[in-house]
Amino acid sequence: MAKVIAEQLVARGHEVRVQTAGMRHLPTRETTNGVEVFRTHSFRRREDRCSVPEMGLFCATSFRPTLRHCREWKPDVIHAHFAMPTGLLAWAVHRQTRVPYVLTAHLGDVPGGVPEQTDRLFRLVDPLAQKVWRQAVAATAVSSFVQELAERAYGRKVARILNGIDMSDSPPAPTSIAHPRRLVFIGRLNQQKCPLFLIEVLAGLEGSDWHMTLIGDGTLMEATRRHADAHGVASRIEFTGWLPGADVQQRLAGADLLLMPSSFEGLPVAAIEALKYGVAIAVSDIPGVRDVVTDGRNGLRLAVGDKASWIAGVNSLLADEPRLLAMKKASHEHARIFDLRHIAVEYESVLESAVHGSQARPTSAFAHPT
Repeated sequence: MAKVIAEQLVARGHEVRVQTAGMRHLPTRETTNGVEVFRTHSFRRREDRCSVPEMGLFCATSFRPTLRHCREWKPDVIHAHFAMPTGLLAWAVHRQTRVPYVLTAHLGDVPGGVPEQTDRLFRLVDPLAQKVWRQAVAATAVSSFVQELAERAYGRKVARILNGIDMSDSPPAPTSIAHPRRLVFIGRLNQQKCPLFLIEVLAGLEGSDWHMTLIGDGTLMEATRRHADAHGVASRIEFTGWLPGADVQQRLAGADLLLMPSSFEGLPVAAIEALKYGVAIAVSDIPGVRDVVTDGRNGLRLAVGDKASWIAGVNSLLADEPRLLAMKKASHEHARIFDLRHIAVEYESVLESAVHGSQARPTSAFAHPT
């Protein structure tokens, strides 16, 4: 999301530099769609995830380069994606340069977002986190749930600015249902996404009028394959692994129902992409999906880990073609609020307000995605 927001800001006439974590196969400096990207080595091993030690190393190795940017390039504002730990880097540089900074929280970077993974850590860093949040000139969150968590933890106003997607190539509203019904899952195959539970739900569906495309990979890939074999549904599931964006969009364009039985989410981009293509969504009833799915309108919010509830809910949709089609159309309509062009304008407004409206030249936004 930091990447596309930066590119949108450049398209709107602003200058943007990004200081981010480097990896061996990535250049230390490049310009992408007008965005200047700088990378410092952080010992990060994977592009799709980052451990706490790797986050700390990113902050340590990026401090001096960020300080140099602020002293030589002189940005008007720093935009720190992921309030912790990247906000800590922005705060430290702000103390040296007085360049104002704006925080954007996603989920795991606020207390209560992923409690089983981060609660202990947040208790340890709370005094410092309070300073980081208090001294930020503005703060945003990518969903209503993250907004509530941040406001509760830090006692300050936080603006909700949803994750956005490119809607310029949005297809027409759906007019039919596939036969067999086309189901799809997109995401990492890990404990959070609950792929083994998903297989058990599929095994409980009535009849054979469905086909599942499972897009993604992860630590539970082999276990998920074995689970599908053991439950007799492997022949109706296509395991694609990770796919290029265009291929994912092609699969969504032909899908009827996205299944997302996650135990927690911030604001899942896969679900927003599904809206764009007019796909109904069955998702766990967790706070992070409230902005995406209205229960009974464009999908179902089902009890977390309740297999009977999931089987009954999905069965009811697959058996009721008019209802499923109505939900698909409602998803397509709901996608409008996630239009990236509108989201970029909201970020632009926050960033310009952060420098008190004094714009002698186009705003120089400076982002730190980890």
